[in-house]
Amino acid sequence: MGKFRKLGRDYSHRLSLLRTMVSQLVKHERIETTLAKAKEVRRKADQMVQLGKEGTEHAARRAAAFVRGDDVVHKLFTELAYRYRDRAGGYTRMLRTKIRTGDASTMAYIEFVDRENELREPKPATPPPRQRVPLDPWTKSRASQQWAGPRITKTSESDGL
Repeated sequence: MGKFRKLGRDYSHRLSLLRTMVSQLVKHERIETTLAKAKEVRRKADQMVQLGKEGTEHAARRAAAFVRGDDVVHKLFTELAYRYRDRAGGYTRMLRTKIRTGDASTMAYIEFVDRENELREPKPATPPPRQRVPLDPWTKSRASQQWAGPRITKTSESDGL
């Protein structure tokens, strides 16, 4: 088992908390919780969506053993699996919202990406950079021509007298 946050709870309470939060996230597609819990829920929610994308009977039984409710399992294997069929990972997003009064805990929304009514719209695709003309090292730059004063040639002092 890898590293994880204990969230100030023993094993059974932590497992129950994560199962409930992942089920509610799949059901409602957005929940607000503390930042530490959201980071742990993100890991498990991404695993459940990955199981939904597999689509096998074994994956369905593994998902059903973790999430609560048959409607949640059905949504994982139909709607979410279809929505993320071309995405390799990163099915959830976290957005920090506020500092909770009382205990000053950082709150965050965790939501699925690529859905209707998102809190943050996806960024537009960046256009490719313009092709630059290669510089000729033997020509002077415009800046040096603009800021350089007029060229003064030295004349001998005897010419002026």
